[in-house]
Amino acid sequence: MPDVLAASAGMGAMDAVAARVAAGDTVDFRPRGGSMVPLIRSGDLVTVAPVVAARVETGDIVLVRVAGTTYLHLVAAVDHERQRVQISNNRGRVNGWTSHARVYGICVAVAGRPRPRTAGKSP
Repeated sequence: MPDVLAASAGMGAMDAVAARVAAGDTVDFRPRGGSMVPLIRSGDLVTVAPVVAARVETGDIVLVRVAGTTYLHLVAAVDHERQRVQISNNRGRVNGWTSHARVYGICVAVAGRPRPRTAGKSP
């Protein structure tokens, strides 16, 4: 059963969520910010489950660490041969490439609505 993070997830809390998801937990939390609108609005309850990074696709929303910062952002491009993904927000800003090892989870629901194409991507 998913666990609800007690506090809203700001940037510091995102690292704690990532650690829990990387450890195998499915976590519900409320991220803050407007970079993913309209896919995720600030304060929406999201559910993030562990993911097999080799299974992610362009358009998936993942919990990931890029250049020292943890984000809940879109997969903009995939390079499975080099085992990496490119991450961006929903406003066109590219955060950069990161390795599969830094892809912690996949967003499986937003505000109670299941996200498409997430089946079979969790271990």
